[in-house]
Amino acid sequence: MATLLPTQDPRVFSERRERLAARVGATPALLLAGGYRPRNYPDNVYPYRAASHFLYFTGAQIPDAALLKTAGEWQLFIEPDGPGHALWHGETPGPDAIARATGVSRVRPLGELPEALAAAGGADAVATLPATDPSTRARQGALLARDWGGRAGIVTDLGERDAALADAIIDVRLRADTAALEHTREAVSATRAGHLAGMALTAPGAREYQIRAAIEHEFFARGMQCAYGSIVSVNGEVLHNDTHLGTLRAGDLLLVDAGAEHNGWASDVTRTWPVTGRFSATQRAIYELVLHVQVEACDRVRAGARYRDIHLGAGVTLARGLVDLGILHGDPEGLVERGAHALFFPHGLGHIIGLDVHDMEDLGDRAGYQAGRSRSEQFGLGYLRLDRDLEPGMIVTIEPGFYQVPAILNHEELGGKFARDGTLSRSALERFHDVRGIRIEDDVLCTGGDPDVLTHDIPKDPAGVESQVGAAR
Repeated sequence: MATLLPTQDPRVFSERRERLAARVGATPALLLAGGYRPRNYPDNVYPYRAASHFLYFTGAQIPDAALLKTAGEWQLFIEPDGPGHALWHGETPGPDAIARATGVSRVRPLGELPEALAAAGGADAVATLPATDPSTRARQGALLARDWGGRAGIVTDLGERDAALADAIIDVRLRADTAALEHTREAVSATRAGHLAGMALTAPGAREYQIRAAIEHEFFARGMQCAYGSIVSVNGEVLHNDTHLGTLRAGDLLLVDAGAEHNGWASDVTRTWPVTGRFSATQRAIYELVLHVQVEACDRVRAGARYRDIHLGAGVTLARGLVDLGILHGDPEGLVERGAHALFFPHGLGHIIGLDVHDMEDLGDRAGYQAGRSRSEQFGLGYLRLDRDLEPGMIVTIEPGFYQVPAILNHEELGGKFARDGTLSRSALERFHDVRGIRIEDDVLCTGGDPDVLTHDIPKDPAGVESQVGAAR
């Protein structure tokens, strides 16, 4: 792949690096870009995307590159082009061009990295974060004499220096700067176009993959890509459904969770709409309840608010509505304390969003949970990804839902328990058999005042949604 350099002012990245340096002091730090990941054989690779920590501080997509902070300077180390590279991938910009675009002090051959590490005090003196892909992590472990036990994905335990670097990066990345917000708004604009295109093409007899294609076309037509694997499914009760082979039928609801990514910055939006363009009475009742929960929760995204409290408040509002519909019985706050609402809303209210759609979750709960806080063991609440006090600049998703998941409702210690003690009315629930899953999700910026719902232009009120469905016919 050709090296892609940032188009923004290099001062964006210099300022980010300065903020990080102020937090880690004299400690040398190393961040890796990561390499290609083969789909099957080595030369057939997935599209390259640099590791987010590297991308945040350089803006560059350079496979296998390394960013090293030493006393007073930042250096980039890149793999020189091999024979035939220019033929197949084009010429890589020279070191001076890369340095100008990223604002680093020097660009050097990757082979000089061990020498630079030694000059910085040796492997033990350098802080780093373990790469998420196994091949890069193996090279990194050998280079720095680190042993992470061969684990990949989420990091749960780090040495003292690495942990300090992780905490510093989290602190820098938690709040979106001006450049990040501009890219996020661009991603949101493409996401809006995608969802409207999906709504317009929806009709009985269409296939899920056709709707997906219409949505993602709008992303790629704007030079963007998907921030994550799109969910386009009439089986909305399957939370992360990654198949798209179903046929849309009259009476179905289509749940679409799809977002564009612009220069690495993600959007994340879910809408649910009726295949025929009209909600049934029961579908509309549940939809309006979820929408009420969602709008209320969005309004609570304010500086100083604890995200866990917003989640629990959403649960109470949902439980109150389910009591009004006769599905649950009891005091709404008591139902949430017992976890009864999680029969229908089993996941967390949302998460941080930024360069990663679930931003910095490679660092596990270190990023999502404020110091001194830990995950609940209660079903449902235990899936909450974020428990921090909100600050201006943080972008979070707000995505409550209602799902009829047989594995939950028929589980002896979940649905069975609440049915036996009279909390859950299966007969009342049966009236809503045409509601498999509904989720409504927006990306919300916490400000010093009222929340800024970045995705507010994507229709979610029932009439607005219905007016868009089938518009292409």
